[in-house]
Amino acid sequence: MNILIKELPETEVAFFRHTGSYFEPQEHWGKLINWAINNGLYPPQQSFIGISLDNPDLVENKDCRHDACVTIPDSFDKEKHKNITFKKLDGGQYAVYAFYDTPEKLNFAYQYLFGEWLPNSDFEADYERFNLEFNKNNPSEDPEGKCRVDLFVPIKKRNP
Repeated sequence: MNILIKELPETEVAFFRHTGSYFEPQEHWGKLINWAINNGLYPPQQSFIGISLDNPDLVENKDCRHDACVTIPDSFDKEKHKNITFKKLDGGQYAVYAFYDTPEKLNFAYQYLFGEWLPNSDFEADYERFNLEFNKNNPSEDPEGKCRVDLFVPIKKRNP
């Protein structure tokens, strides 16, 4: 696996939240995509980002939270949009892995990053920030049903 280190600026997003298993239907993505398209927020100028807020090994599936996000430009008038929530994503240094496989195998990429790559690198996970999943395609439109996702894992230099 090829891992790159990237600096990400602080980014503002609009989002819809889903609570429940990460493996059940994710209607909040459809809501977000429709809202984004209706407001002129779509790639390549803007990015769709998924944020899994809970570790399913530590939190019951029914309580896992996931945010479906779209980046917004500085000029976006948030006051006109009371039906959606906004927040800032922390910038900083991230380990980035370009994942391309079926969505159910995404967990294996995280296991590799946290279980193998990080312990053998000069970095450690920065648990003050969330993992970000920059979605590059729609798996339902991929010929093999695969998703193309850039996984951003927040990192910091390991203390000697």
